[in-house]
Amino acid sequence: MVDSRFSILSEEFAAAPDRYFAWLREHSPVHYEPAIDSYFLSRYRDVKQVLTDHEAFTTETLQVRAEPVMRGPVLAQMTGAEHTAKRKIVVRGFTGQALQNQVRAIRANATELVAPFLPRGRMDLVNDFGKPFAVRVTLEVLGLDKKGWRQVTDWLGGVGEFITSITLTDERRRHCMDRARQLETYLVPIIEQRRRHPGKDLISALCTAEFDGIAMSTRDVTALIINVLVAAVEPADKALGLLFKHLIDHPEQLAQVRRDPTLLPAAIAETLRFTPPVQLVPRQAEQDAVFAGTVVPAGATVFCVIGAANRDPEAFTAPDTFDIHRPDLGTARSFTAAAQHLAFGTGLHQCVGAAFARAEIETVAALLLPLLDRVRYSPGFRYRETGLYTRGPASLSLDFTPVHERVAGHG
Repeated sequence: MVDSRFSILSEEFAAAPDRYFAWLREHSPVHYEPAIDSYFLSRYRDVKQVLTDHEAFTTETLQVRAEPVMRGPVLAQMTGAEHTAKRKIVVRGFTGQALQNQVRAIRANATELVAPFLPRGRMDLVNDFGKPFAVRVTLEVLGLDKKGWRQVTDWLGGVGEFITSITLTDERRRHCMDRARQLETYLVPIIEQRRRHPGKDLISALCTAEFDGIAMSTRDVTALIINVLVAAVEPADKALGLLFKHLIDHPEQLAQVRRDPTLLPAAIAETLRFTPPVQLVPRQAEQDAVFAGTVVPAGATVFCVIGAANRDPEAFTAPDTFDIHRPDLGTARSFTAAAQHLAFGTGLHQCVGAAFARAEIETVAALLLPLLDRVRYSPGFRYRETGLYTRGPASLSLDFTPVHERVAGHG
């Protein structure tokens, strides 16, 4: 039983949101939080309706939630011809030949980062590997210097905190804005240099692209680059950590993936359904809307609870079970706009980086699984997840059979 005074903003919910998903769907599918004057929808059909009806539920909230730290409007705020044109440019930067080149960068960065840990037989997959890996790969894709990845991580931390915090103190808001300004100061000279001397990277592509015969301003390009940085970095280490956690918790499924690597995309897709790294997606109601007999008034902020929707028995059989063989997931379409799960959102503003996310996690997992033989939690390790808006393991300390450097180098 859940107390009638239950709050999504409570410490209890933050500690284990999945414990409350079924209760929310059944007893409070339109959950109102007076402290932030917002509504939380948890049923699959309601969430899908909000995400696909982009006229009734707009991304206006991002003007307040994202634009200040993105330093300009982002893709999700755009509509019509502008959205189509700019989305196409970004998508082109993460598909086809560009994606093939990125897979090489993914493999090279992963190999370099994991090497020092192989002889030790112990690694924190999130903090030793996942976080630095996600930033370094994204910087390389954008044609930025990887050497500064720690500084960029610090700046992005402020941007991410601003976007993903439901409530922010004035002090934290100032901190986030300061980090965003520093990131902008770093990017602007690079953008202007690429405008004069374009290369084959995504920044150059954005600088040389035109919309309605007009080149994008430096502000437009800055916002889109920060957009890409946050979207590529924030969920990546979480998804990788969650994938390994679920496979370790289900040793028979881990053994199957080891024997048959073609099962890896299904394991990734099921991880995204079962524990989506992005748990909340905000929208603004443009007119009064009714869900489960409750009126959501025009102008209200609506949060789609992706984690709860992805575990709705109306959409998935035995939804609280992690099963890479589930027939109702559809692995082939799980990384497209036709995905049954909602981890990438859906509709007009579905994540532009879905193909890149799949390539990134699949490439890294395929590289790590053979190296992390007999992988298990380190003695004394206690698993803990953090985050309300985006969520993932705080750490994932793993032990495995040490790999001699000679063997690792040979592999």
